[in-house]
Amino acid sequence: MRTQVAIIGGGPSGLLLSQLLNRAGITTAIIERQSRDHVLKRIRAGVLEWGTVEVLRSAGVGARMDANGLVHQGIFLAAQNRQFRVDFKQTCGKQVMVYGQTEVTKDLYAAQDAMGTTIHEEASDVQPQDIDCERPFVTFRRGGQSFRIDCDFIAGCDGFHGVSRQSMPSEKRKEFERVYPFGWLGILTETPPVSGELIYANHPRGFALASMRNHRLSRYYIQVPLEGRAEDWPDQLFWEEFKRRLPSEATARLVTGPSIEKSIAPLRSFVNEPMRYGRLLLCGDAAHIVPPTGAKGLNLAVSDVHYLSEALKQHYDGKDSHALDAYSERALARVWKAMRFSWWMTMLLHRFPEQTEFEQRIREGEINYIAESIAAQSTMAENYTGLPF
Repeated sequence: MRTQVAIIGGGPSGLLLSQLLNRAGITTAIIERQSRDHVLKRIRAGVLEWGTVEVLRSAGVGARMDANGLVHQGIFLAAQNRQFRVDFKQTCGKQVMVYGQTEVTKDLYAAQDAMGTTIHEEASDVQPQDIDCERPFVTFRRGGQSFRIDCDFIAGCDGFHGVSRQSMPSEKRKEFERVYPFGWLGILTETPPVSGELIYANHPRGFALASMRNHRLSRYYIQVPLEGRAEDWPDQLFWEEFKRRLPSEATARLVTGPSIEKSIAPLRSFVNEPMRYGRLLLCGDAAHIVPPTGAKGLNLAVSDVHYLSEALKQHYDGKDSHALDAYSERALARVWKAMRFSWWMTMLLHRFPEQTEFEQRIREGEINYIAESIAAQSTMAENYTGLPF
């Protein structure tokens, strides 16, 4: 088999890259180690920067998002049993869209199926080969058979635990990482959201987030120790702790109900440099991970895909390799800015082990400063809604 771009990973970044390239007449093949059903069951992010919204529209997959997504023009921050609103439109003239990553993936699968894109699901032993040569290829096994796809380029869109990044020589790359000493316990519940916009709460007992997927589906989180298990948190215990951490004006409106999904996610900041080696180019979680506090994970993947798809289109249109040569540097410049913002949000809102009361008061003081400063709110809004691609 032969294609122009072999894409390892059939999540949203791999599917979106394939969609954009296919629409430009560039052939692709996607290799995914999981089944489609498994990919679509992943519960992931729900806040889309407006740049992401525009990329999805340009890829021809924005119709359902525009019909069902929720446009948000602000968020709430809370501390000391008080909350205030950061108005995105007033402070930076932008907004975000709440539309779940699962729904984005569904839309991309439907579009790729309509194009007839080759998607090899449940592939094992996936391995990029000859990535430092002009004729790379990917090998894998599926259904007891061995396959090989020859290509011009390999796009590694297979996530943090995927094979793509590990295929780069260790002496040619550098990893930067911070692992946080807590996780997020998240539940999905078929109840109306407690607020029309997200509430980020700092509390001496730990962080809490009130989010949603639509008007009838809520996504709520609390900070928990990493050593715990989701099974240790029956619904009643979760609701009791969640209520403690939200301001009372929010808990007065809270509708509780049984969870339909419950999990604990660890938090880390991670960057791999560079994002290209030879004919292998990394996108999304294969190259970087951000804590979810700043809502940047999927959005960074989309900006990577935007840069890479534009570079590949320039290469095939005029055999100009300049944009491809600059891909890693260009993508990483935006990655590090989003990494800084996600780190700042995480440090601001969470309680750390061994944290002193002095440090808690400093966090509360910073939140109070944001509440009173339009300049601080503007900086926060500009970063939250998304820096330019």
